[in-house]
Amino acid sequence: MRVLGIDPGLRNMGWGVISVDGPRLRHVANGVIRTAGDGSAQDLGARLSALFRGLTEVIAEYLPDAAAVEHTFVNKDAAGTLKLGQARGIALLAPAEVGIAVGEYAPNAVKKTVVGVGHAGKEQVQHMVRVQLPGVVFNGPDAADALAIAICHAHHLQGRKLRAVDLRRGVA
Repeated sequence: MRVLGIDPGLRNMGWGVISVDGPRLRHVANGVIRTAGDGSAQDLGARLSALFRGLTEVIAEYLPDAAAVEHTFVNKDAAGTLKLGQARGIALLAPAEVGIAVGEYAPNAVKKTVVGVGHAGKEQVQHMVRVQLPGVVFNGPDAADALAIAICHAHHLQGRKLRAVDLRRGVA
Protein backbone atom coordinates (compact mmCIF):
# COMPACT_ATOMS: atom_id res chain seq x y z
CA MET A 1 0.00 0.00 0.00
CA ARG A 2 1.15 3.53 -0.73
CA VAL A 3 0.37 6.43 1.60
CA LEU A 4 0.55 10.10 0.62
CA GLY A 5 1.21 12.60 3.40
CA ILE A 6 0.42 16.26 2.77
CA ASP A 7 1.63 19.26 4.76
CA PRO A 8 -0.68 22.07 3.63
CA GLY A 9 0.71 25.49 2.91
CA LEU A 10 -0.24 28.32 0.58
CA ARG A 11 3.33 29.06 -0.54
CA ASN A 12 4.85 25.62 0.04
CA MET A 13 2.76 22.45 0.16
CA GLY A 14 4.89 19.51 1.23
CA TRP A 15 4.12 15.99 0.07
CA GLY A 16 5.63 12.60 0.75
CA VAL A 17 4.82 9.11 -0.44
CA ILE A 18 5.74 5.96 1.46
CA SER A 19 5.20 2.29 0.77
CA VAL A 20 3.78 0.17 3.59
CA ASP A 21 4.33 -3.59 3.64
CA GLY A 22 3.22 -4.94 7.01
CA PRO A 23 5.47 -3.28 9.59
CA ARG A 24 7.99 -2.17 6.94
CA LEU A 25 7.93 1.40 5.66
CA ARG A 26 9.87 2.53 2.60
CA HIS A 27 10.38 6.00 1.15
CA VAL A 28 9.02 6.38 -2.38
CA ALA A 29 9.25 10.13 -3.07
CA ASN A 30 8.84 13.57 -1.53
CA GLY A 31 8.73 17.16 -2.63
CA VAL A 32 7.26 20.61 -2.29
CA ILE A 33 4.71 22.31 -4.51
CA ARG A 34 5.71 25.97 -4.52
CA THR A 35 3.54 28.94 -5.46
CA ALA A 36 4.47 32.58 -5.86
CA GLY A 37 2.43 35.71 -5.66
CA ASP A 38 1.86 39.08 -4.10
CA GLY A 39 -0.82 38.05 -1.60
CA SER A 40 -3.71 39.77 -3.41
CA ALA A 41 -7.19 38.23 -3.62
CA GLN A 42 -6.72 37.54 -7.34
CA ASP A 43 -3.43 35.88 -6.57
CA LEU A 44 -5.06 33.52 -4.04
CA GLY A 45 -7.17 31.81 -6.70
CA ALA A 46 -4.12 31.29 -8.90
CA ARG A 47 -2.15 29.84 -5.99
CA LEU A 48 -4.93 27.44 -5.04
CA SER A 49 -5.20 26.35 -8.65
CA ALA A 50 -1.44 25.72 -8.83
CA LEU A 51 -1.57 23.69 -5.60
CA PHE A 52 -4.45 21.60 -6.93
CA ARG A 53 -2.72 20.93 -10.27
CA GLY A 54 0.57 20.08 -8.55
CA LEU A 55 -1.03 17.71 -6.07
CA THR A 56 -3.09 16.09 -8.81
CA GLU A 57 0.14 15.42 -10.73
CA VAL A 58 1.75 13.84 -7.65
CA ILE A 59 -1.29 11.59 -7.18
CA ALA A 60 -1.31 10.59 -10.86
CA GLU A 61 2.42 9.76 -10.79
CA TYR A 62 2.64 7.84 -7.49
CA LEU A 63 -0.89 6.35 -7.29
CA PRO A 64 -1.34 6.36 -3.50
CA ASP A 65 -3.95 4.12 -1.88
CA ALA A 66 -4.49 6.42 1.11
CA ALA A 67 -3.70 10.00 2.04
CA ALA A 68 -3.38 12.07 5.20
CA VAL A 69 -3.36 15.78 5.92
CA GLU A 70 -2.31 17.73 8.98
CA HIS A 71 -4.99 19.75 10.80
CA THR A 72 -4.67 23.51 10.64
CA PHE A 73 -3.71 25.10 13.92
CA VAL A 74 -5.20 28.48 14.79
CA ASN A 75 -2.63 31.21 15.24
CA LYS A 76 -2.79 34.91 16.08
CA ASP A 77 -3.30 35.97 12.45
CA ALA A 78 -6.91 35.08 11.59
CA ALA A 79 -6.48 36.00 7.91
CA GLY A 80 -3.39 33.79 7.65
CA THR A 81 -5.20 30.92 9.33
CA LEU A 82 -8.10 31.27 6.89
CA LYS A 83 -5.76 31.21 3.88
CA LEU A 84 -3.97 28.14 5.27
CA GLY A 85 -7.38 26.54 5.68
CA GLN A 86 -8.06 27.11 2.00
CA ALA A 87 -4.79 25.39 1.09
CA ARG A 88 -5.79 22.57 3.42
CA GLY A 89 -9.07 22.31 1.50
CA ILE A 90 -7.07 21.70 -1.68
CA ALA A 91 -5.06 19.03 0.18
CA LEU A 92 -8.33 17.29 1.07
CA LEU A 93 -9.97 17.81 -2.33
CA ALA A 94 -7.26 16.49 -4.67
CA PRO A 95 -7.15 12.94 -3.21
CA ALA A 96 -10.92 12.86 -2.67
CA GLU A 97 -11.47 13.68 -6.36
CA VAL A 98 -9.91 10.33 -7.31
CA GLY A 99 -11.59 8.34 -4.55
CA ILE A 100 -8.74 8.23 -2.03
CA ALA A 101 -9.79 8.31 1.62
CA VAL A 102 -8.05 11.09 3.55
CA GLY A 103 -7.08 10.88 7.22
CA GLU A 104 -6.60 14.01 9.30
CA TYR A 105 -4.20 14.41 12.21
CA ALA A 106 -3.35 17.14 14.67
CA PRO A 107 0.32 18.21 14.64
CA ASN A 108 0.83 16.83 18.16
CA ALA A 109 -0.63 13.45 17.12
CA VAL A 110 1.84 13.25 14.23
CA LYS A 111 4.76 14.09 16.54
CA LYS A 112 3.63 11.61 19.19
CA THR A 113 3.29 8.82 16.62
CA VAL A 114 6.61 9.48 14.90
CA VAL A 115 8.77 10.62 17.84
CA GLY A 116 6.87 9.41 20.90
CA VAL A 117 6.46 12.94 22.27
CA GLY A 118 3.61 15.27 21.28
CA HIS A 119 5.68 18.44 21.61
CA ALA A 120 8.79 17.30 19.74
CA GLY A 121 10.81 19.81 17.75
CA LYS A 122 11.23 19.78 13.98
CA GLU A 123 14.76 18.39 14.30
CA GLN A 124 13.51 15.46 16.39
CA VAL A 125 10.74 14.72 13.90
CA GLN A 126 13.16 14.81 10.96
CA HIS A 127 15.60 12.55 12.81
CA MET A 128 12.91 9.94 13.49
CA VAL A 129 11.64 10.11 9.91
CA ARG A 130 15.23 9.36 8.80
CA VAL A 131 15.36 6.43 11.23
CA GLN A 132 12.08 5.00 9.92
CA LEU A 133 12.90 5.68 6.25
CA PRO A 134 16.64 4.92 5.93
CA GLY A 135 18.41 6.83 3.17
CA VAL A 136 15.67 9.42 2.72
CA VAL A 137 16.74 12.84 1.47
CA PHE A 138 14.23 15.59 2.19
CA ASN A 139 13.31 18.06 -0.54
CA GLY A 140 12.74 20.65 2.18
CA PRO A 141 11.28 20.88 5.68
CA ASP A 142 7.71 20.82 4.36
CA ALA A 143 8.42 17.53 2.57
CA ALA A 144 9.89 16.10 5.81
CA ASP A 145 6.70 17.09 7.65
CA ALA A 146 4.60 15.44 4.92
CA LEU A 147 6.56 12.19 5.30
CA ALA A 148 5.93 12.32 9.06
CA ILE A 149 2.20 12.69 8.35
CA ALA A 150 2.33 9.68 5.99
CA ILE A 151 4.13 7.61 8.66
CA CYS A 152 1.53 8.62 11.24
CA HIS A 153 -1.30 7.56 8.93
CA ALA A 154 0.41 4.26 8.10
CA HIS A 155 0.70 3.41 11.82
CA HIS A 156 -2.94 4.34 12.43
CA LEU A 157 -4.09 2.23 9.47
CA GLN A 158 -2.09 -0.75 10.78
CA GLY A 159 -3.67 -0.29 14.21
CA ARG A 160 -7.16 -0.30 12.68
CA LYS A 161 -6.40 -3.51 10.77
CA LEU A 162 -5.17 -5.22 13.95
CA ARG A 163 -8.30 -4.14 15.84
CA ALA A 164 -10.48 -5.44 13.00
CA VAL A 165 -8.71 -8.82 13.14
CA ASP A 166 -9.19 -8.94 16.92
CA LEU A 167 -12.89 -8.15 16.58
CA ARG A 168 -13.33 -10.96 14.03
CA ARG A 169 -11.65 -13.33 16.48
CA GLY A 170 -13.95 -12.17 19.25
CA VAL A 171 -11.20 -10.40 21.21
CA ALA A 172 -12.31 -7.04 22.58
